[in-house]
Amino acid sequence: MKINPNIFRAYDIRGIYPSEINEEAAYLIGRAFVRFLKKRKLNIAVGRDNRLSSPQLFKALTKGIIDQGANVSNIGLSITPMLYWTCAHFKFDGGISITASHNPPQYNGFKFVREKAIPMSEKSGIKEIKNLVFGSKFKTTKKGKIIRKEVLKEYVKFNLKDFVIQEIKPFKIVIDTANAVPGIVIPEIFKKINCQIYHLFAELDGSFPNHFPSPHEEKNLKSLKREVLRKKADLGIAFDGDGDRVIFVDEKGKMIPGDLITGFLTSLILKENPGEKVLSDVRSSNAIRDVIREEGGIPVIGRIGHSFIKERMRKENIIFQGELNGHYYLRSHYFCEAPFFVIFKILEEMSKSRKNISELVKPFRRYYHSGEINFEVKNKKKVLKTLENKFQKGGKILKIDGLRIDFPDWWFNIRPSHTEPVLRLVVEAKTKKLMKEKKKELKALIERLN
Repeated sequence: MKINPNIFRAYDIRGIYPSEINEEAAYLIGRAFVRFLKKRKLNIAVGRDNRLSSPQLFKALTKGIIDQGANVSNIGLSITPMLYWTCAHFKFDGGISITASHNPPQYNGFKFVREKAIPMSEKSGIKEIKNLVFGSKFKTTKKGKIIRKEVLKEYVKFNLKDFVIQEIKPFKIVIDTANAVPGIVIPEIFKKINCQIYHLFAELDGSFPNHFPSPHEEKNLKSLKREVLRKKADLGIAFDGDGDRVIFVDEKGKMIPGDLITGFLTSLILKENPGEKVLSDVRSSNAIRDVIREEGGIPVIGRIGHSFIKERMRKENIIFQGELNGHYYLRSHYFCEAPFFVIFKILEEMSKSRKNISELVKPFRRYYHSGEINFEVKNKKKVLKTLENKFQKGGKILKIDGLRIDFPDWWFNIRPSHTEPVLRLVVEAKTKKLMKEKKKELKALIERLN
């Protein structure tokens, strides 16, 4: 069997095609997913991105699903949030998105959800699927069938239901979809809106010839920033490869950190929904929790990673969460990523206030944040323990995701990545000078320990 066991990861299955992930793996994963769900007459929704290998993996995966006796609803080319929405909205028993998200073109993979778009992680299904792939003999049963299901128009309608489209001003907006699958949604969702859209790299091309679909890396925003300035646009928007992450650029051509967008959205959502809980991740600015309290909400701090976030949101009925890297989750969107709600909420507020986006997010620039700094480290546990011993005096320790220690005028979080062999460091302080000093100190210590 030519299946690399390392493709089974914390949140999904992902690897290089065809050396690590291939048709054989896809077929067995399809059969294992049906076996894992342990129900009869299952209906599974399957969508895919536009990577060059996605059609082959789709064919093999869905053959595995129907050979195991389940039915497949093929929603075709799809951003991952649309697959999640389809699964929850139409009450499917499970769903699979064929995608490698923001990874380079040679990668591909699968993201899984159960009923109600409940995500699966290593601890809640992926490990069991792995065991089934490597340890089961699948019996031939009565085959299921594949049908085609068109969902794009209804997905767009759902996303626009909370907004009065006619009240959105005629803004100039530059949107970069990096030749990736979000390009199919943009023309449909903006066609009834009186905005001038400049769509960069709209043509679908799974080799991603212009830049990788990884907008949280600023090097991939160069074209967007340049076009925003050239067109004198009001807003720039960049999507990642499967459309579950969105990054914004202001009218000055500057990237807006994800936690500023989270703070801004939090203030709007809590004004309309006072007293609700809002979730903040351990690496995001303290400004978010400040805003939650100011608007009468209840702040909750949690782990990073979509499966952890969605589980916590469901458990505590949390209304909203935003991540530093551009994921935004909403209770009314079945606790899933809601990039278009965020976009139209921003446009709605820009229209009402007659302020540009840089003015709207300025009140949330309260502290000095380093952004994420990555370190390739041999012994992660040793680094975490050493930092805890050195900085625990006078600090408040939190260990829900790596190590976070808060002091009166600064804090840091260092955590192991779930997807890469690195430690990620974030530092925030009340002054720029202090943030730079502490970042330098921590960086030198980590490098010395390695």
